[in-house]
Amino acid sequence: MITYFVVQSFTLGSRGAFLADDPVQATGPEHAQRLAERLAATKVGVIAFSRSGDLATGEFEDARVLFTIGDLPTEIEEAMAA
Repeated sequence: MITYFVVQSFTLGSRGAFLADDPVQATGPEHAQRLAERLAATKVGVIAFSRSGDLATGEFEDARVLFTIGDLPTEIEEAMAA
């Protein structure tokens, strides 16, 4: 089993829509939070999460949210609330 740590930031487009920036891979949960905090200075919203799974089978667990800051797209907010 492998765990990926990812930081996804968002900017606002010209019409106010959220635009996803390129995701950044982190080395662990603390690194993901530090990256998210750093990106939050210039982004409208940032989420750091992890996903664990088996590369051989392609089966992965649902993402586990580690840290959020700022505004996020509605789809992400709803998924976190579920």
